[in-house]
Amino acid sequence: MSIIELTVPPLPHYMIGGHTVMPPGRKHPSRRAIGVFDLIVVVKGCLYMGEEDRHYEVRAGHMLILRPDAEHYPTRACEEDTEYYWAHFRTLGDWSIADYPLAPARLNDSAEPVPVAEQFAPRPFVKRLPQFAKPAKLTLLESKLQQLSQMSINDHIHGVRWKQQLVFQEVVDLLSASVEARSPTPALACAEKAASYLRQHYREDITAQTLGESINFHPVYIARCMKREFGCSPFDYLLRFRIQQAKLLLLQTDLSVSRVAEEVGFNQSAYFATCFAKFEGLSPRQYRQRFSLS
Repeated sequence: MSIIELTVPPLPHYMIGGHTVMPPGRKHPSRRAIGVFDLIVVVKGCLYMGEEDRHYEVRAGHMLILRPDAEHYPTRACEEDTEYYWAHFRTLGDWSIADYPLAPARLNDSAEPVPVAEQFAPRPFVKRLPQFAKPAKLTLLESKLQQLSQMSINDHIHGVRWKQQLVFQEVVDLLSASVEARSPTPALACAEKAASYLRQHYREDITAQTLGESINFHPVYIARCMKREFGCSPFDYLLRFRIQQAKLLLLQTDLSVSRVAEEVGFNQSAYFATCFAKFEGLSPRQYRQRFSLS
């Protein structure tokens, strides 16, 4: 299975869509590098398509996404009435093609310090869509595509265009469910479970032993999994998360630095200040002043 990986933000943007019934003997048009993705969901019959050197038989209940940079063409005519929904969309962000099973991807939660100028920058993530598959929630997907098709009659109205984008994001989510529903690797499952525990209990005094006992994994295995998936140890992950929470308190409250340290799980304000400066490149007070009007 080929996977289309979209970097978000920005969100993929719906352009135009519709509903087509193609009689026997008709073919999908040949096109080259049209600049937009072409989503096709077949409801009845079969659409015979090719893209570069790959051929697809898109039968009822299956979907195909044709790439914006490739040549696609019909491999043969329809043999029966073929009904399908289609939607053109594009992204202004980065995208790529990967083959499933996917190589392990390090999650965007490292322990590296973040420059002050980037404190409020977007945190990119990847949305994965199957290029050719049988969607996990086909009936709901068809319903959303039908809704988009019907809305196109009034898409000269700005409010309708906004609603189209909202509906299309639901379409994207339904498509990605076919990929994301697959079971994670044991290492990823362990790393995510450990990270969730650390996030929920970051105010507490956590040791490797208490972490291991709480999620039923050996501390050494947890450390290995988190290093692989997050690029850092459990302690570094916890420390970074505590600093993140401290930054929110410094900006959103007037609590003293020592009280902020206590609120996020540090027993000593001096140690908190040292860790904060190590990660952020300035002290907690300097960080607060950096965004203060006074």
